[in-house]
Parts: sequence; C-alpha cells; structure tokens
Amino acid sequence: MTDLTGKTAIVTGAGKGIGKAIALAFAQEGVHVGLIARDRKGLEALAEEISGQYKVKVGVAPVDVSDRAGVEAAVAQLAGELGSVDILVNNAGTAQFGSVLDMEPAEWERMIQVNLLGTYYATRAALPYMVRQGSGNIINIASTAGEKGAATASAYAASKAGVIAFTEALMPEVRKHNVRVILMNPSTVNTDLATSLGLKIGEEDRMLQAEDVAQVLVAALKLPQRALVRNLSLLTTNPQ
Repeated sequence: MTDLTGKTAIVTGAGKGIGKAIALAFAQEGVHVGLIARDRKGLEALAEEISGQYKVKVGVAPVDVSDRAGVEAAVAQLAGELGSVDILVNNAGTAQFGSVLDMEPAEWERMIQVNLLGTYYATRAALPYMVRQGSGNIINIASTAGEKGAATASAYAASKAGVIAFTEALMPEVRKHNVRVILMNPSTVNTDLATSLGLKIGEEDRMLQAEDVAQVLVAALKLPQRALVRNLSLLTTNPQ
C-alpha cells in the first residue's frame, strides 16, 4: 500500500458533508490539505480543527467553483502554500429538484455551472502541476443519479452525467503522465444537503455516511501508483 504521508490535496466543497469528511480523512493520513468552498467561516473552522489534531499544513481558499477566475486563483494560492498538488477531489456540488417546466432556467443552469463546469475549472487549474511532476490523482464525485435519469431530477442528473462523461474522457488523456483519474458515484449519502432536499435517509446506522465515501477514496489512493480504480459505485447495502 502507498503511504500518503506528505502528499498534498485540494478538496472542493470542503466545508461540510462529504468534502469535510474527505479532508479530515486525508489529514489523518498525513496529507497536507487545501480547502475550497464558499463559506469562509466553515473553512476556517475546519482548518482549525485539522490543525489542532494533525501535524499537516492546511490552506483555505473561499471561492464559488462556478467562478473560473476565482478557482484558478484559489488553486494557484493553495499550490503555493502546500508546495504541490498531488490530489484533487472535485466534490463541490449543488442539487435541486423540479420538473422541466417548473424549474426556472437559472436554477437549471446553476447546477450545470457548479457541478459540471466547477469540476472542469478545478481540474484544468490543477492538472498542469500534476503533468509537470509526472504524477497525480484526480477524483471526481458524481452520483448514481448521473447513471440514470429520474423524473424531477433532469438538471441534477444531467450535470452528474456530464461529470461522468468528463471523467471517462479525461482518464485516457492523462494516464500517460502517470495521473490517475477516479470516478466516484455514491448513492444518497446522509448529509445536510440530502436532508434539506427531503431525501429519504432512514436509520443512520443503515444509511451511507460521508465518512464511508472518504474511507473508500483513501483506500483507492493507497493502491500502488501502477493500479487505477477507474469507477467506484458506492451504494447503501440495505436502503429503507
């Protein structure tokens, strides 16, 4: 297994939920972490929590991932503070449900801008560091919703289907640079976002937790660099 100690990672959507769990899991492994999200206070609180528990460097860059120039500046800032970019986790996302006729076009567009374009912007900003150093890891968090559309989920499903296709196209482009690209498709995870959307959560000990996603990603990254897990679908074993 590969030791992740001393590696550097940038995590988008790091302020809460899956992103926060991933950042904490990385820090526990000795990975220096750069945190991106819109909420400065949330990021600073997480940075303080990590610094108080683990001997790793932590950088904070509040930005909306739909802002291309902002993302480029944030990645450059964090790369400078951490020294490199070994791992990028594109986790930032938003969700809303409604029929094609009921959902306002601006809401539909927002999901594409954050979920799909945000993933592209962060990837395009971080990838040159990985190519120059001849190694790296990009993990894109999509969703099982992107594998199959459902009524009232047209915008969310389309955005996540785009992430899936983008990831599948990126992988053969960059593997020659020893950069691994991993797609993660979780089903519903018990997060504040899922609760706010009214998704069925069920008993907590039976529902996927953010920490489960983080644990799977760490395990995939600890494989020898020669080994690439192309697609990770993570489901609740016995959903209610």
